[in-house]
Amino acid sequence: MISDRLSSSEFNPYYKGYINNAADEDIVKGLRQNIVKCVEFYGNIHDEKHDYAYAEGKWTVKEVLLHVIDTERIFAYRALRISRNDATPMAGFEQDDYVLNSDTTKRSLESLIGEYKTVRAASISLFESISQDNLMNIGTASNSPISVRAIGYILTGHENHHNRILEERYL
Repeated sequence: MISDRLSSSEFNPYYKGYINNAADEDIVKGLRQNIVKCVEFYGNIHDEKHDYAYAEGKWTVKEVLLHVIDTERIFAYRALRISRNDATPMAGFEQDDYVLNSDTTKRSLESLIGEYKTVRAASISLFESISQDNLMNIGTASNSPISVRAIGYILTGHENHHNRILEERYL
């Protein structure tokens, strides 16, 4: 398991499942693999399911994708700061507030897929630019230590987690 290769000081135990769900041990390779998988996955979801939620109070398919996008932006920002040795602790974020204020009903799934591709391309460029030494840098986010490489694994593992939930409960 990937989490076994990381020090326990590199991530909050909450992220262990995401890290172990990472697409590949090579972060950039995993990010590249997932962009293809995710675009195909969402592209094959029937139109009538785009605004579907499996239960009251649960996110719609479009909200799940936008959550993945928003989370990637936030975690990539954290990776940038930590990789550049910025020791300033970073606050957490309330994911439900982000979704609540996203207004995905006015967006097409295709526009969200396009946004996802843009954000993922930026994340790939970022992780390609980070040296092996700086991948080991540890900072503080949400009151917990986190390394740059743990963030890289979390990005694809988090996405894989949500795609699995969509397959099981939505489609």
